[in-house]
Amino acid sequence: MTYSSSVAVGRQRYAVRNHNSVSFKASAKALGPVSNTIILIVLACLLGLLYLSQVTKTNAYGYQINNLQQQQASLENEHSSLQVASARLQSLDRVQSSAPAQKMVAVTPSGTVQ
Repeated sequence: MTYSSSVAVGRQRYAVRNHNSVSFKASAKALGPVSNTIILIVLACLLGLLYLSQVTKTNAYGYQINNLQQQQASLENEHSSLQVASARLQSLDRVQSSAPAQKMVAVTPSGTVQ
């Protein structure tokens, strides 16, 4: 193609009075079906990656929550066992300081049996 024919390809002639005899018409550029398909596939892949990143973040938080729940359960068990031990130790003092225990007399051996 020569320069003059390549320039003339985009021209259309209009025979209208008081207008230029040569004008350029802007051609609309559109994407083809292959380009549209590729763009849709890329968008679907990006959405898939976004979904997977959100799911993995949720799973990571789930592991942390599970660890904290296990720690809470072990601390609750330890707390209940400490409460039982505390009640046991306090019961000896309460029994010794109670009124019936104060009225009891200590028995000492008066003699030996022969």
